[in-house]
Amino acid sequence: MDNKQALINFLGLAQRARKTVSGQEILLKELRANNLKFLFIASDSGKDTFKKFTDKSTTYNVPTNVLLTSEELSNAVGVKRSIIGISDSGMAKKMIELTKQSKGE
Repeated sequence: MDNKQALINFLGLAQRARKTVSGQEILLKELRANNLKFLFIASDSGKDTFKKFTDKSTTYNVPTNVLLTSEELSNAVGVKRSIIGISDSGMAKKMIELTKQSKGE
């Protein structure tokens, strides 16, 4: 299994463990409250949405992954989504590790 597939599988696990947050307004609120530890932004999301959430994640020091498409994110969590936040620090740490491996770092 490659690192990208491992990341998708782990995202599905986070969804089943109820450690994911989705919905733009909810995500913005959680970002401002420093409750998000990691953020997935679909590589094919709208340019305004992409810019808004990459800027916010930078402002609030939340690591992001922009390698997955909205279809891959949606398939991982079972609901159509283009932005997904992770609220658990342990799961976020593993996602950061998998993201770095996917990028080849």
